[in-house]
Amino acid sequence: MRSFLASTCLISLLSLPAFAQPNPNRPELRQGAYFSEPDGAKALQNCALAYNDKASWEKRAAMIRQGIREGLKLPDKPNFAPLKPISHSLRQMDGYTVENVAFESLPGFYITGNLYKPTGVSGKTAAVLCPHGHVANSDARFVEQTQQRCITMAKMGAVVFVYDMLGYGDSKQCNHKLPEAAKLQTLNSIRALDYLTALPEVDTNRVAVSGESGGGTQTFLLTALDSRVKVSVPVVMVSAHFFGGCVCESGMPIHKRPTFETNNVEIAALAAPRPMIMISDGGDWTKNTPTVEFPHVQRIYSFYGAKNKVENVHLPNEKHDFGPSKRVAAYRFLALHLKLDLNKVTKNGHIDESTNVLLKPTDLQVFTETHPRPANAVMGDNAVMALLK
Repeated sequence: MRSFLASTCLISLLSLPAFAQPNPNRPELRQGAYFSEPDGAKALQNCALAYNDKASWEKRAAMIRQGIREGLKLPDKPNFAPLKPISHSLRQMDGYTVENVAFESLPGFYITGNLYKPTGVSGKTAAVLCPHGHVANSDARFVEQTQQRCITMAKMGAVVFVYDMLGYGDSKQCNHKLPEAAKLQTLNSIRALDYLTALPEVDTNRVAVSGESGGGTQTFLLTALDSRVKVSVPVVMVSAHFFGGCVCESGMPIHKRPTFETNNVEIAALAAPRPMIMISDGGDWTKNTPTVEFPHVQRIYSFYGAKNKVENVHLPNEKHDFGPSKRVAAYRFLALHLKLDLNKVTKNGHIDESTNVLLKPTDLQVFTETHPRPANAVMGDNAVMALLK
């Protein structure tokens, strides 16, 4: 039995308690709090039996990557539309600019977001792609924690692109809980990275991705699939027992394949040996990161002699967000690995966001009466699903 677990990391469904099957109609899915915390930790320990050096991990890693691609039904060559960005409302701010941007992903489906650029910087610059998480309303791109991180990273010297989840902000061509939302959002992330890395001022050797919660899932999925990501910063998401609570994270079978099972810890570890910081807290499913998830990932990094490239900042008294102290941890890590200038956002030795000017949602909106959604945009769940066939 031990060798069987070591080769496949399979956990028999018959051995799981009833609460571990939240979706009995879709037994191939691992969703939400699929495991209890102890069972999640045990499952992760069983996975660790499958590799004890770089060669055995890379064999496992290749299988996981292929499983993600198959589970998401990702084509080898997506039918992306040409990059013809629409941009408007450029604003000159203190140390950076911000403009409203849209471009097609698949023909007829538009990615919407805001592009922040540093001013007074010469030569090539680093870049950060920023997916966001789920919030109570659909304005996640416009909320304080999202604007703050984009502004501060731009002031530090990075070109930053933040983009909408399906159904959020300006992305209203379909509902968020599209049956294949995980596929479309992954394709959108790849296309957003295409857009960001195509900007002439971007140094493609200094590209990071960072998001929180559901944006954390997008962060480690994109990092796993795309080697152009050089630094990964998943926030409040990497967990051994929790698999993402939304269809956009775990609505397609990326964790359970016909021959093996995996989890978000192993998926996040596909970043190795690229720099990664896992930011966690005591108020959600990342509560055990210092003792469960981080040691597992650190062991994988040790196969590359790169333990110093992976970190965990754990905030036991905090809850599920991308709040100030979590942002500070991200800024310091990004400054180190992207060669950004912390001094530009530091006052008396501390990160200071007090001078950041937050804009109104209407200022950041892409599609307006003056700038309407393009006529070729497909509308409705069925029409968007048809693009994914």
